[in-house]
Amino acid sequence: MISALSLLLLFQLTGEVLARYFDLPVPGPVIGMLLLFVALALRGGPGEELRTTSQTLLQHLSLLFVPAGTGIMVHLHRVADEWLALLLALLISTVVTLVVTALVMKYCQRRATEEESA
Repeated sequence: MISALSLLLLFQLTGEVLARYFDLPVPGPVIGMLLLFVALALRGGPGEELRTTSQTLLQHLSLLFVPAGTGIMVHLHRVADEWLALLLALLISTVVTLVVTALVMKYCQRRATEEESA
């Protein structure tokens, strides 16, 4: 479990270093997650230890929302001042996410159908 957590933190650190070094507008953990995805895709998937560690973290994912909820309560006046921009950002990002997910799923289904028929 320690080696899997170290691997996850190493990719997060790498993403953070790249984001700060190149002054990217993308958060470091997102870059680290993309790098981890590429590494796992090249490797053929996660190992058993990484899989079980990830599942354990996902089971306790709700605990990670506590700091975000506290931050919203602390800055509630800013949310009230900028509610329209926040609402638009949430709506647009949700629609974009749904569209991209649908397109990727359609692509994967088409590819799976082509592989079955070949």
